[in-house]
Formats: sequence, C-alpha cells, structure tokens
Amino acid sequence: VNVAIRKIATLLKPDKDITHDGDHIIIKTLSTFKNYNMDFHVGKEFEEDLSGVDDRKCMTTITWEGDKLVCVQKGEIEGRGWTHWVDGDELHLV
Repeated sequence: VNVAIRKIATLLKPDKDITHDGDHIIIKTLSTFKNYNMDFHVGKEFEEDLSGVDDRKCMTTITWEGDKLVCVQKGEIEGRGWTHWVDGDELHLV
C-alpha cells in the first residue's frame, strides 16, 4: 500500500455493518474514502479480492475461536489476517 493511502487510512473512522445468519456473515466496512464488503461462510476458504483495499488477492478462511472471529489470509505475504470481537458495546479489530 502506498504512503498516501496509508496516511488517509489512519485518519478514517469507518463504520461496520455486520449481518450474521448462521455460518453466513456479511461485513460491510463503510467510510468516506472507500467501502469494502466481505461476504463469507465461517470455516470455508474463499478467494478474497482486495484490489480496492491493498491491490492483492488471497485465499481467506474465517473461523470462530471462542468469541472471536479470526481471519487467516494466504497469499504472496504470509501471516496476514485480523481478529474481530465485541466487548460490551465496542467492536475491536486487531
């Protein structure tokens, strides 16, 4: 990701819209700069196109680990992914 996009991203305060129906989850990340939709089934690997985010494609698997939603991305750079969890009324992302 180029330096200009990184600087813009640090200033954003995106909204998250999460829809959950059994193992099917849709996470919409909405901001004034870019929007990103992720539509997946928990535990099933899928090809994720991040061309609008950081210009790459990867194979992604998202699973529940306790009360945390954990994403593992396999591609040209190993060890990428994230973890989401709720604590009270706050959504955390690492």
